[in-house]
Amino acid sequence: MLLDNDSGQPTPAGRYHNSFFWRTAGRLAHKVDDRFGWDRLWRPASLVTLVFLRDVLRRNNLHDTGSVAALDPPPIGADEPGHRTTRTIDGTYNDLENPRSGMAGARFGRNIPLEAIAVTPREQMLTPSPREVSRALMTRNGIIEATSVNALVAPWLQFMIRDWFSHGTSPTDNPWEIELTPEDDWADRPMTIPRTMDDPTRPPDAPASTPTNINTSTHWWDASQIYGTSEPYQKFVRTNEHGKLRVEPDGTLPMPPGEDGSPTKEPGFWIGLVVLQTLFTREHNAVCDMLRKANPGWDDEQLFQHGRLIVAALIAKIHTVEWTPAVISHPSTVTAMRANWFGLAGERVRRRFGRVSSSEVISGIPGGKTEDYGVPYSLTEEFTAVYRMHPLTPDDWSMRRAADDSGLGEYTLRDLSGPEGLDVFDSVSLGDMLYSFGTMHPGLVTLHNFPKWLQEFRRPDGGLMDLAAVDILRHRELGVPRYCEFRRQLHMKAPKTFDELTDDPATALSMSQIYGGDIEQVDLMVGLFAERRPAGFAFSDTAFRIFIVMASRRLNSDRFFTDDYTPEVYTQQGLDWIADNTMVDVLLRHYPELSTAMRDVPNAFVPWHRASEPSEK
Repeated sequence: MLLDNDSGQPTPAGRYHNSFFWRTAGRLAHKVDDRFGWDRLWRPASLVTLVFLRDVLRRNNLHDTGSVAALDPPPIGADEPGHRTTRTIDGTYNDLENPRSGMAGARFGRNIPLEAIAVTPREQMLTPSPREVSRALMTRNGIIEATSVNALVAPWLQFMIRDWFSHGTSPTDNPWEIELTPEDDWADRPMTIPRTMDDPTRPPDAPASTPTNINTSTHWWDASQIYGTSEPYQKFVRTNEHGKLRVEPDGTLPMPPGEDGSPTKEPGFWIGLVVLQTLFTREHNAVCDMLRKANPGWDDEQLFQHGRLIVAALIAKIHTVEWTPAVISHPSTVTAMRANWFGLAGERVRRRFGRVSSSEVISGIPGGKTEDYGVPYSLTEEFTAVYRMHPLTPDDWSMRRAADDSGLGEYTLRDLSGPEGLDVFDSVSLGDMLYSFGTMHPGLVTLHNFPKWLQEFRRPDGGLMDLAAVDILRHRELGVPRYCEFRRQLHMKAPKTFDELTDDPATALSMSQIYGGDIEQVDLMVGLFAERRPAGFAFSDTAFRIFIVMASRRLNSDRFFTDDYTPEVYTQQGLDWIADNTMVDVLLRHYPELSTAMRDVPNAFVPWHRASEPSEK
């Protein structure tokens, strides 16, 4: 064991960058950030500061929950030679030395020490009322737009989340009960919110405060939202011919069985997911066509598995160098996110010469050395918490034709959700939907901007939920610290007053009234939405600190992006496909009718041209 000189707590051997130089540089970076703000520095100084801030987070904010005793951990299959070159359905054997790491059913890790997790006592769980926090601080009275990006960023994020994490289906018994004020017009009294699914691996004698929960999805960036995490699902979506996935003759996808017989009846289903699921199913099939032409002797399984590797890596690249730089478009973060993939040497050097250095800073993460920083890989509860970004989603959607921008219909988010959402396909094609998304703006992730249709979310089973209240309660329930303590755990200064947290006096007063004048009680989501955002950011700097450490970790720890990101595993044609294609290329390959709207668009997630605009614009 080593002593962490910053916290005084014992930490596992093998920690990352424990040298005097890195520790000193990390402390200096925090002092510079505290005084000036990394986002206000000259770009080279800003980038250096971010490198050292990330190093501190890697040393101090990756914590393994695997040390907590477990009862009947998920079973794993026997090791097979194919595990070396293919992604398994359930995420096992990605880490060959620790085959359970990151598998479906493995626990979430934490970005704060386990001993620092203060699980809210039951009697304080509903104080202040999550419903009152939602009504006073989240309610949208007209969307506050993020004008630098288009509305495709919202379904893309949900498409990613369907791959990354899920706490499973909540039990129906013993829900949280929230008493309502007399003026609240909610239909049912009290408001009930289902609890998070119990961890089946938690021993019965474990204390209730044990800060672990399972992720029913795989923790790896493996495109499981397309390929599934179970054999029955994967068998359903595959054609068993030429490695391809099923697509109906009209270009839509067959509906696989899910909850109550269809995924359309699962909470959170809407047409934005259908559009991206269809797009990347078609992309998988295009990759298989390419591979079959280059390798005519390959069978269905070889084509499918290589197709999956390539599509998963392409999605990871798009998210890293396109989606994220679009939603946090500060010049330094644009450079930093592209450097995660290409290195500071840049894309041109990477494409012409390959990796010119073993350093991820110089040559990027893909193709480098696998690194877990001494902590078995997992996604974390804190990562899940900061990705609750429902304000990105507009309430109202204007569907228009890509050919001439003519109107096809006005819809609310409720119209586009659940089984009824599929009815929209009768009058709006997938290409026209993508055009409509690309020419709209999403919302900013800020207070007073939560979608009204999600504050009154009608579940497929008929139940009504306020998802803002649910999000707030989930943070408390899962042991994620409230805002001020969350910042301290990330080595950031916490505000001492409500006026310091927000520059809007009316909002500061409202927050003070809700939280009884106690800044320490401010919920994480409220603080994240209230604080000043760096220039170009659609969400908060505090949330960004989790991304600093976790965005690169998802690549660093995955051998299919590091040690095994090679022609021997992917084929050279596969690596070329990943290198040569962007989200713009994927969209135009399958929906060429979007070419006019996307002319000269450098990033598919920034606003597209309206078909009614002059061509020279």
